[in-house]
Amino acid sequence: MADVEALFEQGWRPVPLRQFVVKIRSRCNLACDYCIIYEHADRTWRRQPAAMSPQTVRQTARRIAEHATRHGLRQVRIVLHGGEPLLAGPTGIGRIVGTVRAIVEEAGAEAEFTVQTNGTLLGPRMLHTLAEHRVRVGVSVDGDRQAHDAHRRTPSGAGSYDRVTAGLHRLSTQYPHLYAGLLCTVDPSRDPVAVYESLLQTRPPLIDFLLPHAHWGARPPAPAGAYGTWLAAVFDRWAGAPRKETSVRLLDELLHSVLGGRSRLDWVGVTRSVSAFVEADGGIHQNDALRTGYDGASATGLDVYRHSFDDVLLHPGFAARQAGLRVLAQQCLDCAELSVCGGGEYGHRYGPGGGYRRPSVYCADLLLLIRHIRRWVARCAGRPG
Repeated sequence: MADVEALFEQGWRPVPLRQFVVKIRSRCNLACDYCIIYEHADRTWRRQPAAMSPQTVRQTARRIAEHATRHGLRQVRIVLHGGEPLLAGPTGIGRIVGTVRAIVEEAGAEAEFTVQTNGTLLGPRMLHTLAEHRVRVGVSVDGDRQAHDAHRRTPSGAGSYDRVTAGLHRLSTQYPHLYAGLLCTVDPSRDPVAVYESLLQTRPPLIDFLLPHAHWGARPPAPAGAYGTWLAAVFDRWAGAPRKETSVRLLDELLHSVLGGRSRLDWVGVTRSVSAFVEADGGIHQNDALRTGYDGASATGLDVYRHSFDDVLLHPGFAARQAGLRVLAQQCLDCAELSVCGGGEYGHRYGPGGGYRRPSVYCADLLLLIRHIRRWVARCAGRPG
């Protein structure tokens, strides 16, 4: 964690939060074997109510509105999350979105909503409700049937692929304007091109490939380099297409940074996190990626009843995620790819006994992928790679 007083003395100042991840449900109807909430060191979900109460929904909305007013924000992003948020049902989703939007927009800010779901509950009535309330939909899916059902199963052990693809078909054909994109966790044992091409079937506007959450005390299941090699193969297929089929956010941002731009992600590049997570009981947490470290790693001791989101900005954990170069390991500061990699996802830097001032546990993979992209750029420019 950062020394906030020292950061202020160095001239650092926080920037306002713009995205609020609201955990309206703390339980799930799937039992994915890599789940960041239920399958890692953090067990705080056990102490959460199953559902966020109407009182906590309203108080969260008031705090978001307060923050928007204080900082002159014209728009805020609200992500309905969980657990599985669609367990709230169509009526519950409509009530939550309506309540939050009314309070935030009364304060003069536009509320943009997305729900991140496992896709199993995207039935006709649910999709009608999401459309009625202008809620965009991101779906987690890990590729074709074999790749997906290897990890994303029900508590009884059955695969979820058929239900997810049925929901995705309804979403992409009947409500394409709501389709926000897909989230896929990388599994190097699967064919990268086959996984990528299976994800293209519903024409997603965006694909997020995520590295399995891990750190130096709980290393990734595959050896160093396997994830970078897998993503490099996806890059070649994606970049080599005759036309751009979709945005792959990680690859877009890395390519943009290699070409001299600045990443808009907070897990590559030297960026500032502008997200806060609100749990079902109103507790304010840091990013879920920290949950791999230890029980309570993402907790702050703050909540929407007693604290404002300006209080959150001064919490040492949040300050560290906005402090950029000041909290990176010396190895990262000395690296030629610092401006592109930025040290990687903050939670992936954790080492037991040493905190977060280490390179990412995926350092070798990120460097492999970045250098692969650099060689591709050099070839395109006619320079020797």
